[in-house]
Amino acid sequence: MKRILTTREKEVFDLLIENKTTKEIANILHISEKTVRNHISNTIQKLGVKGRAAAVVELLKLKEISL
Repeated sequence: MKRILTTREKEVFDLLIENKTTKEIANILHISEKTVRNHISNTIQKLGVKGRAAAVVELLKLKEISL
């Protein structure tokens, strides 16, 4: 099965579901907050959903991430 997320996008969403903030994710991954937001935006666009929560739900359904 082809993955939807890049490795970095998956890392970002794995941290998002751990309730990490954009700033915390940026610090953990050693990237800028803008880059974190870009990864989230790119994922939302790929999935055709509105918002982070909808992206998480869709990624869970697609088994791209797990709780």
